[in-house]
Amino acid sequence: MIVREILGEAGQSMGANRLRTGLTMLGMIIGVGAVVLMLAIGQGAQYMVSESIASMGSNLFIVLSGSSTSGGLRTGSGTAPTLTLKDAEAIEELPDVEAVAPVMPNNAPLIHGASNWSTMVAGTTPSYFAARDWSFVSGEGFTENDVRSATRVVVLGQRVVQNLFGDEDPVGTTIRIKNSPFLVLGVLAPKGQSLDGRDQDDTALVPVTTAQRQLFGDQFPGMVRFMMIKARTRESMPWAEQGIRDLLRSRHRLRPGQEDDFTVRNLTALAQTAAGTTRAMSMMLGSIASVSLLVGGIGIMNIMLVSVTERTREIGIRMAIGARRRDILLQFLFEALMISLLGSLIGALVGFFGAFAVSRIVGMTVVVTVWSVLLAFLVAASVGIFFGFYPARKAAGLRPIEALRYQ
Repeated sequence: MIVREILGEAGQSMGANRLRTGLTMLGMIIGVGAVVLMLAIGQGAQYMVSESIASMGSNLFIVLSGSSTSGGLRTGSGTAPTLTLKDAEAIEELPDVEAVAPVMPNNAPLIHGASNWSTMVAGTTPSYFAARDWSFVSGEGFTENDVRSATRVVVLGQRVVQNLFGDEDPVGTTIRIKNSPFLVLGVLAPKGQSLDGRDQDDTALVPVTTAQRQLFGDQFPGMVRFMMIKARTRESMPWAEQGIRDLLRSRHRLRPGQEDDFTVRNLTALAQTAAGTTRAMSMMLGSIASVSLLVGGIGIMNIMLVSVTERTREIGIRMAIGARRRDILLQFLFEALMISLLGSLIGALVGFFGAFAVSRIVGMTVVVTVWSVLLAFLVAASVGIFFGFYPARKAAGLRPIEALRYQ
C-alpha cells in the first residue's frame, strides 16, 4: 500500500514537469536504443558467420598439394602434383577420420539448350557430400561405381540450376560440359557464401576419374589438387591432423627434417577464429553503446539533484507531518527508477525499429534477441538506482526545520 502511494506521488511529480522529465528520459532512450541496435548488428554478424561455418561442414581439414619452383620463383601451395587418390584412400583408414574427398577443380562452360554458364567443375568422390554435410533438394549423388567407370554424370549447385534451368527441375536431363554430354543426377541444397565470400552454390560436381580422363586431362595419373577431410569429432581433430601429417610424410618418403610437400589447414579453427572476432566486435559495439547509458544516468542524477533543491520545502512539510526518512528516500529513488525504466521501454522500441530499418535499407542481417533487450533493461534499472540513490539520500538526509525554512 505504501509502495503504491509512493509510486503515485512519484508519477504526479513527473507529470508536473513533463518537459524536464522527457528531456531526462531522452538520455536513457538514446542509450537503450543504441545498445539494442548495436547488439542486434553484432548478433546479426555472428549469425552470418555461424551460417557460413555451418555451410562449410563440421570438423573439416583441407590438405593442399605442395608448391613448385620455376626459374627460381617458388609458387604457392596447390601448384605441385603431390597428392594422389591412393593418398586419400590411405587417409580414410585412419581411426580419427570419418570421410575423405579428393578434389580436382577447374573452370568449364556448361550448356543446356540456349543457356550457358561458366562455373567451377570439381571432380571428386561420393565422400565429398558426407565431408561437406551437403544434402540434396532433388535427385541423388553419384556412386563409387560411377567413379570406377568414369561415368559422365554431374550434380549441380543451386546457382548453376538457376542460370541454366530457371525453375525447371534438371534431374534426368542432359547438359554439356566442354562439349561432352553429362546426365544430371541431383541438385545440391543451397549453402550460400563461404567465409571468404565465394558462392558455394556456384558449382558442379562430377566423378574425379571423369574429370581426370575426359574433362581436364590427366598429365599426372591419379593426382588431385586437394582433399577435404572430416574428422569424427571435434575433440579428435588434433589426433586426426597429426595422423594425416604422419601418414602423408611416410607415403611420400620424406626424411626427418625435410619440409612437407603438402599443407594441412584446419578449416574449423579458422572458422572459430572468425566467430571469435565477430563476438569481440559485438561486445565492442555493445560497450560503446553502453557509454550513452552512463551519460543518461548522469543526466538523471543532475535532474534529481535539481528536483531535491526545488522541493526542499515540500520535503520539510512531509517530514513534519510524519514522513520517515525511508519514505523520502524511496520516493525520490522510485522517481529515478520510473524515469529510467520508462525511458528504457521507449528506447527498446526505438532500437527494435532502428534495427528493422537498418535491415531493410542496408540489407544486412540483424538479430534482436530477448536477452539483449533484458540486458538493456537491467543495465538501465541499475543506472537509475545507482545515479538516483545519491539525490534520494540527500533528500532523506535533510533536517525538517531547515527544510521548512528553505526559500
